[in-house]
Amino acid sequence: MAVKTSINHKNRLIFRQLLDSVSCTYTYLLGDFEKKECILIDPVLEHAKRDFNLVKELGLKLSYALNTHMHADHITGTGYLKKLSGCKSVISKASGAQADIHLEDEELFSLGNICLKVLSTPGHTNGCVSYYCEEQQMVFTGDALLIRGCGRTDFQEGNPATLYKSVHSKLFTLPHETVVYPAHDYRGVMSSTIAEEIKYNSRLTKNMEEFIDIMNNLNLGYPKQIDKALPANKVCGLHDIPEDISQNIVQ
Repeated sequence: MAVKTSINHKNRLIFRQLLDSVSCTYTYLLGDFEKKECILIDPVLEHAKRDFNLVKELGLKLSYALNTHMHADHITGTGYLKKLSGCKSVISKASGAQADIHLEDEELFSLGNICLKVLSTPGHTNGCVSYYCEEQQMVFTGDALLIRGCGRTDFQEGNPATLYKSVHSKLFTLPHETVVYPAHDYRGVMSSTIAEEIKYNSRLTKNMEEFIDIMNNLNLGYPKQIDKALPANKVCGLHDIPEDISQNIVQ
């Protein structure tokens, strides 16, 4: 049966947004229509088979699995995807995580017609980056900029002043029509724009002093998956799936 997908015919980009409902994580597939290759951004371990099956159904080859940062709320699917597909793992050098390719601020990462500019956006973690796709007017912001919010700064190298500066200097300076695709959304909203976030973001529209006060008084609980996720993500994910996780893998 033929699979329908969204294709931007102007630049022949195949694009999909995928969800892990447990951690409310978005995974993004970007494929080059002519080259028949694709990348995944922020894959989740429990959905690695689902994502890989979609890649095959679309007639694509998975070339790279990218992470915006070293996640604390889920184990990345990168390691298992490497086993399934032979793809290469990619993350920022500043993350401190293992990977086949380490990226630095302002570097360009390309696959066919897909060109991502690496924007260093630390503050949630030291190694957070956003991936800006200028031609398609898209930016993948990880946990640095969420829809009407931002990632936590109370653990894992978090610093509210650093995050505030990152967003205002690297993201809010992008063209206002740029579509924002975050790593998470907890209310089911799929995307935003830079213009919307400059106007409506409930935290980042404040001045820095107010923002720091907000972030220092969130009083949120200890991340449930952090003790499992960080060690696994330090080595860019798991190749072999533990029995307690395998039963949750989506086929």
